[in-house]
Formats: sequence, structure tokens, C-alpha cells
Amino acid sequence: MKKVNIYFNRWFSVAYHYMNLIRSNEDGLPVQIFATHPDIHHMSLQGADVAGTEPALEGIEYVQFCVDFCRRNEIDLFIPRLHMLDIALHASLFDDIGTKVLVCRDLDLLEMIMDKGKFYESVKATGIMTIPDYHVVSNAEQFREAYEDLAAKGHKVCFKPTETEGGLGFRIIDNDRSPLEELFGHVTPLISFEEAYRILADAGSFPNLMVMELLEGYEYSIDCLSDEHGSLLAAVPRRKAGGRLRLMEHIPELAEVARRVAETYRIPFNFNIQMKYSGDVPKLLEINPRMSGGLHVTCLSGINFPYLAVKSALGGEVQPAGFEHNVLASHVEQPLIMKINGESVVADSVNGA
Repeated sequence: MKKVNIYFNRWFSVAYHYMNLIRSNEDGLPVQIFATHPDIHHMSLQGADVAGTEPALEGIEYVQFCVDFCRRNEIDLFIPRLHMLDIALHASLFDDIGTKVLVCRDLDLLEMIMDKGKFYESVKATGIMTIPDYHVVSNAEQFREAYEDLAAKGHKVCFKPTETEGGLGFRIIDNDRSPLEELFGHVTPLISFEEAYRILADAGSFPNLMVMELLEGYEYSIDCLSDEHGSLLAAVPRRKAGGRLRLMEHIPELAEVARRVAETYRIPFNFNIQMKYSGDVPKLLEINPRMSGGLHVTCLSGINFPYLAVKSALGGEVQPAGFEHNVLASHVEQPLIMKINGESVVADSVNGA
């Protein structure tokens, strides 16, 4: 069988696991994996067969770099993370050279999902799931009004930028915090209202912030797989279960959320729905139109999400997949050799004590 060339541009370090999951696929499909990152020693590159550095570019210039890389290396499938929206906007450039791109091509949908304020408005209109009480603000006075409104409703309050990834910019308002205790303790996301207000007032204007009720129940990441038309093929809820423990479990109401999201938005391939409980009610945090940072753990449920997305994108038939049992999982550090006598090598595990 001809090897399938797959390319990852700048990804998180967990892409190392995605690459190995694709490589160890159940169909025995031979693959050659290419990857680029500004840091040639980045962990994500250690799972690739061919690794290279990428320049600090944006917009069409970055897209053109990716197109040239795909053309030069005869890439069959491109799995982007960095500048995903720009790549989707110019997906036809990859079509022209015969490279498929694992990305949502509905630009309006992709843009909306990546702006939490816009996406919350859409979800509110559809009624397919519950969203937290929230306000989108862009100046200090709006911030004050949003905080006072949420506090008057009995909510603890948090905020984060409407366009961000992971926990970047996330803060919890706590007016009883002790700065001295924090100085001698762990770094926390806590900030008083007055301190946050002063910073924002001094800035004058700033990118949109979402000020919202703080949800304090279990947080679930629902890893989902759809075909290229957005038909749901698999959904596995995963939550933290203390320390390094992660639990993949059957939650009927979360499976129903995944079904409704898929039917409403038709997001193709891999995506992730983040929900958090307020009492008995799961409320939306965000949706990521890509593989999640914990997807490799979810694959311990027995569903190879990265490979099945690749298979679907390449035109293979993928049947709906479920998982039989709840799975409790964890992880340990695994040392890897990256260089011997200054020479780069394919990352290799170090066994023994």
C-alpha cells in the first residue's frame, strides 16, 4: 500500500500522541507524518517522521508557506491548528495541489465558534443546550455593570476573553482573597473586582471580555467525531476525577447534547464540547472545532478519534462507534531520547530505572 503523507503544522505537544494513534491504526494503513513548529525541539515534532521549522508569518503569507510545504512534500492530508481560520478561508489553494484539509469549511460557522460571545448568541437562539448567565463587555463601565448584575443574581463571577484558547485570560473574581497568602502560595486565577476594574479602566479599551457566572460542578470535555458532512459518529464525555485521574463515562444527557450540536451545526471531523455543571444542569463553556488537548486520553475508551477522522477525510467508510464501559485512566511521565552526541534522532523511550 502507498504511504499516506500527513502534515501537522504548529500544534500542542499532545500532537505527539495523535501522530502515534494515526500511525498505529487498525487498518494497517501506512502513513508518513510530517510536522513543523517554530521550535525544532518541540515535543509535538517527536512523533513525526519528518520535522521542520516554520516561520513567524500570519494571514495569506502563512497559508502560502503551508501550501508550499504540502506541494513540496506531496502531502495527502493536512491537519491544521495554528491559523485555522486563515487556512479554511484559502482551502481552495490546497484543493488545487491535491491536498485534503481536515478543517471546517463553513467559514461563518468557524468564525462564530471561535468567538464565544457570538456562539453563545447562536446557542441561545437554537435552545439546544443551556448557557451560563453572561455579558460581553469592551470597557470598564460595562464590566462593572455586568459584575453587579451577575452578583445580584447570586452568582460568583468569572471572566475571560471571547477569543482565546484553553485557560488563557481566565480569572475568577474573589473579593476575600489574601494577596499575601497568594504571594507565598501557588499562582491562582483569583482577582478582586476593584483590581480588575482598575486595570481595565486604565487600559481604556480592550478586546471583548465575557463576564459570566462561575460554574462549580464537574467539567466535562465531550470529544466528538463526525464525517465530512457533520453526521455524528462518536461522542465520549471525559472529566477530571481527582489528581491525574480522568474518567470517560456514559452520561445520557451529554450524549444528547453532542447529538443536538452535530445536527444543528454540522461540524466535520474532530470537535470538542466543553460543559460544566451548575447543580444538576450542564451548561456550555465552549466548543473547539479541532482535536482537544486530552483526546489521546479519550482514545483509551477504544475509539481511535484521530485516525477515524483521517480515514473519513480520505474517503474511507467510518461506522458509528460507541464505548462499552466507563474507563478510569491516568498517565505517567515518559522520558524520551531526542539527541545522541548532538545528533537528532527519532524520539525513543527510555526503559528501566
